[in-house]
Order: sequence, then structure tokens, then C-alpha cells
Amino acid sequence: MKKLVIFILLFIGCEENTTEPADCNGIIGGGAIFDDCGICGGNNTDVVCTECGDGYLLLWDSCYNIEQTDTLVLSNSNLLGSIPTEIGALINLKFLDLGFNQLVGEIPTEIGNCTNLEWLVLRNNQLEGIIPSEIGNLINLIDLDLRNNQLVGIIPPQIGNLINLELLLLDHNTLTGSIPIDIGSLVLLKKIYLNNNSLTGSIPLELGNLINLTRLYLYNNQIEGSIPPELGNLTNLEECFLNYNQLSGQISEEICNIENAIITLYGNNLCPEYPDCLNEEIIGNQNTSNCP
Repeated sequence: MKKLVIFILLFIGCEENTTEPADCNGIIGGGAIFDDCGICGGNNTDVVCTECGDGYLLLWDSCYNIEQTDTLVLSNSNLLGSIPTEIGALINLKFLDLGFNQLVGEIPTEIGNCTNLEWLVLRNNQLEGIIPSEIGNLINLIDLDLRNNQLVGIIPPQIGNLINLELLLLDHNTLTGSIPIDIGSLVLLKKIYLNNNSLTGSIPLELGNLINLTRLYLYNNQIEGSIPPELGNLTNLEECFLNYNQLSGQISEEICNIENAIITLYGNNLCPEYPDCLNEEIIGNQNTSNCP
């Protein structure tokens, strides 16, 4: 009889704790809660208990308050599987960092529901599929970091909606198509990393509007056409890496306006005569077989 009473008490305790917050990682404001259900490492792990209770969302074995959670930093946490679509319920989320894990699958379109997001970092995972156009809903975004994944398809033009964006980091994927001209409207951009993809088309002259840009990495793609003279407007550039593409034609003198930048142009099809401000190290080897 004594054992039966203990079992009943444990069962009742578990049922009661399913309605309590279980902030295992202490992220949503305070220390971790250890409950009788074993959600956060409590003693009664033989009892299966997976509910978080009303107003809470279960993500990666932790419960988060749907309305109060504004920060979710789980980088380097050995996360497996796909990003749950339910993450879109965290409507007040501002900072989401799931970088340096082993996440697979596609970026859920529901991420577009998190319209208060300022930082979206999914770098260094194994994410596949396209960049969802719903990313364009995140108009408060400052940092979009999807580097080092296995993303394919085009860069969605809806990225042009991200008027507060300062960092656009999409390098080391398998993105194709042209660089959207819509990026030229993001005048707060400071860094564009599109290198090590399979991008084609030409460099949009609209990039010349991005006067706050300090880093422009377009190297290791298949970008064609001439270097637009409008890049000479980017006088705050510190690094401009255009090497290993299919750029052709002559280089305009306007490029000398960014003389304080480190520039790399080698591995293209650019034709002489080259501007005097560009030394041999910058020009490097060019395929001039199709030059006049």
C-alpha cells in the first residue's frame, strides 16, 4: 500500500508540473527548473512527460514561453534533426542563433512569422533546400547569416524588403542565379558575403548605392560581364574581392575611387589597358584571349 501511495503522488506531481515552465537552459529569464517529469533532468525519468503547458513551446527538450522568449542562442549545442516549424510561434523572438550544429532539412517557411527578429544565424549546419521567400517578412533583421550550409536555388528578391539589414552572409552554399538588384536598396548594408557559390549573371550596378559597404565578397562564382563603374561610389569599402569569376571587358577608372580597399581581380577575363591605380598583384592572371 505504501508503494502505491508513493506512485500516485509521483504521478500527480508529474501532471502538475506539465503546466509549469521548464527553462532547462535558463534562457527565458532565470535558472533552470528541475521538475518531477524529467523534462529538465528531474528524478522521475521513468515517467514519460512531454507537455510544456499552455503558453509554452517545446523545442529541443526545453520549454519556452511563447510571448516572453526574445532570445534563443543554441549554437554549438549538438542539435540534430530539422528546425521545427513550431519555431514560428515565437513571435517576439529577436535573436535566434542555431549556428555550428548538425541541423538538416530546409529552413522552415514559418520563420517568416518571427517578424521581430533582428539576428538570424543558422551558419555551419547541413541545411538544404532554398532560402524561403518568407525571409522577406523579417523587416527588422540586422544580421542574416546562412553561411556554410548546402542551400540551393536563387537568392530571393524579397531580401530587398530587409531595410534594416547590415550583414548579408550567404557564402559557402550552392546558390545559383543572379544577384538580385533589390539588394541595392539596402543602404545600411556593411557586409555582403556571396562568395563560394554558383552565382551567374552580372554585378548589379545598383550595388553602387550601398555607400556604407565595407566588405564585398563575390569571389569563386561564375559572375559575368563588366565591373560596373558604380562600384566606385563605395568609398567606404575596405575589401572588394571579385577574383575567380568570368568578369570581362575593360575596367573603368572609377574603380580608383576605392583606392583604400584591398581589391582582388585575378582569375577573370578582364582586358587591358588597366587603370594605373591597380598594380600587377591586384590584376594577376587574366584570360585575355577574347579581348580586342
